[in-house]
Amino acid sequence: MAKVTAGRDELGAFAPKFAELNDDVLFGQVWSREEQLSARDRSIVTVTALMASGILDSSLKFHLQNAKNHGVTAEEMAEILTHAAFYAGWPKAWAAFRMAKEVWEDADK
Repeated sequence: MAKVTAGRDELGAFAPKFAELNDDVLFGQVWSREEQLSARDRSIVTVTALMASGILDSSLKFHLQNAKNHGVTAEEMAEILTHAAFYAGWPKAWAAFRMAKEVWEDADK
């Protein structure tokens, strides 16, 4: 997995410890444990958790793109979000579907 520097890029000067934990621990150590759980599966779990938590902003869009980059197809994401809608909430699923549609349509352009 490519080294993530989003924490340092966005918050490094303001919140250096948070940026370090984001980049080095979350995206460095946790996401790199592919023997335990593939990046593709981590992406699915992350998208579902963000949607369920109501995090329907650029974080979700980033992780939708990440899921796509890790091989999750549009059809699979539609099924994932449909399934999660019954547990996480219909309005949250609508918002996630709008973002997912954008992410997967970008490739068609």
